Formats: sequence, C-alpha cells, structure tokens
Amino acid sequence: MKFLIDECLSPELAKIALKKGYGETSHVVWMKLGGLKDWELKPIILAGDWTFVTKNSVDFRGPKDKPGTKGQYADVAIHAGLICLNGPPGMDLDMQVELFEQALAELDDDGDLLNCVLEISVDEEELRVLRYALPKE
Repeated sequence: MKFLIDECLSPELAKIALKKGYGETSHVVWMKLGGLKDWELKPIILAGDWTFVTKNSVDFRGPKDKPGTKGQYADVAIHAGLICLNGPPGMDLDMQVELFEQALAELDDDGDLLNCVLEISVDEEELRVLRYALPKE
C-alpha cells in the first residue's frame, strides 16, 4: 500500500507512514501538485494506484449520509482506497497525527482497502472508526 497525503494535511503524516514501512508514501506538495483542484488530482491518484488520505471527506466520498452519490469517487469503479480523517475545523497537527495513527493501526488488522473507505472521526472526544465499500457492491 502506498499513501498519497492531501495538501490539506501535514507532510508529517507522510513521514510517519514512511517510518512505519510504507516506503512509497508521498505528499501532494512533495510531488509538486499543490494547488491542484480535487478533480485534477483524481486521475493522478487513480493512475498511481495511491491510497489517498484527506480531511476533505465530502469532496471525495460525498455526503456523510450518502457516500458515493457525489464526490470525486462517485464514478470510480476501482480504487486503492480512501482514508478520511474527520476532525474539528482547523484540526491541529496533534489531532491529525492521532487520527492517522489510528488509521494505520486499523490497517495493521486489515490492510485491504481496495474499493473501500476508512473513516477515522473524532467528535466530542470520541474516536470512531468506520470502514465501508465504495462503490457499494
């Protein structure tokens, strides 16, 4: 598995993944793709077989109550996975790291994210993990 970390998240997350053995991990800015629109990133993500990590969940998976009905992954038949880190607006680095490390722990248990979304969310200090197929089977 190789992660591409969205520019809305810290490059520190990519460094964490690299230290944990995910050697092909990169960050959008490191790849000189900063400033691209989501729809411009999408073909790069798919062609590179990247597992994309973002906090812009709605932009990629669509609305929380109807994932896959809209968003960049709505029309994607096959993808290497999407990891959504859902925290409060203005999520600081410590929160990003906490959510990403939880995602990595979940992947230690089950590393198959083919056509799946892994959402790690925190609200009111409660951490929630949700994994589901996208597109729905």
